[in-house]
Amino acid sequence: MLWGNLMDIYTAKKRQIRQSKWDHRFLELAKHVASWSQDPSTKVGAIVVDAAMTVKGMGYNGFPRGVHDAPERYADRETKYKFVVHAEVNALINANSSVRGCTLYVWPTLMFPPVCPECCKSVIQHGIRRIVCYHNPNPSGRWQDMADFSKKMLDESGVIYSAIELDDYSCYK
Repeated sequence: MLWGNLMDIYTAKKRQIRQSKWDHRFLELAKHVASWSQDPSTKVGAIVVDAAMTVKGMGYNGFPRGVHDAPERYADRETKYKFVVHAEVNALINANSSVRGCTLYVWPTLMFPPVCPECCKSVIQHGIRRIVCYHNPNPSGRWQDMADFSKKMLDESGVIYSAIELDDYSCYK
């Protein structure tokens, strides 16, 4: 019986290490996708991945298709907020099939959990089961109110969210 328990622990640890490697890979992919954003101040990327580690959808923050990405629109914060579709919603929209049960990877971590209340609603409605981001050692207090609402919704709906350690935190300085 002891041998069986040890094998279960070993198998679980091996699965955890494998998942951690994939989490880092998909967060790096989200970081790359974020670079496609035209927003000069905040570039966000999101990746939706299924249990087979297949990318189902990708998105970055930007204006809707066909809407002119004029620099002056991004320069005016109020205008920008009215036009921009968040990366998380774009990843859900761009998914090639159902995302029920999938994991959402978000870069960067501006707040924790890393999705605003509006995106949170879409994430829950689409059936995302897990959200992953990198741990941000210096989160902005400016987003705390929104993070509290998102946390409440995710906790009540059973969506798991976690932050993993980043090897180099210079991107958050």
